[in-house]
Amino acid sequence: MHSLGQVSAVKERDSSTALVFPSEYLSSRWYAAYTSPRHEKRVAQQIEGRQIHCFLPLYKSVRRWKDRRKQLELPLFPGYVFVHMALKDRLQVLQLPGVVQFVNFNGKPAALPDVEIEALRNGLARNLPAEPHPYLKIGRRVRVHSGPIAGLEGILMRRKDKFRVVLSIHLIQRSVAIEVDESEIEPLN
Repeated sequence: MHSLGQVSAVKERDSSTALVFPSEYLSSRWYAAYTSPRHEKRVAQQIEGRQIHCFLPLYKSVRRWKDRRKQLELPLFPGYVFVHMALKDRLQVLQLPGVVQFVNFNGKPAALPDVEIEALRNGLARNLPAEPHPYLKIGRRVRVHSGPIAGLEGILMRRKDKFRVVLSIHLIQRSVAIEVDESEIEPLN
């Protein structure tokens, strides 16, 4: 049984039947909608056309062809559009052409932390430079591709606000942690 704080009546069909949703279905949260490749801008336009708030973070990139250069606005997270809605309204988004599904956890759309989306929105609104970067997970093997220790491989660690790569010399069974800039490392496959 649901407690009174967890369930709210949304709408009456007739005087004898009421639709009841858990409160998590009624509150607006941020969700990530997965889109078909290169459909992010069109999906965002369609979502806004349905009066649903969405966020498509873009960055500027200069592309060069043989005869010209052009500045493009590309999705910062290719394949994703962030949607602010109540779960009860998700069908309005899923029915749009180009929307594949919501990012799920255990079969339910996973809500994103509001603070992360708002921080990203505020940073981009202030024109902070941003560009896509491979996802780096602490404990993952990485390669340093630039800088004074380029070519070395190790395990990514974080200490306070800095990244460190633990480099090991297996022959002598010793390791050293070296601070690196995030832009100097890439994940190993």
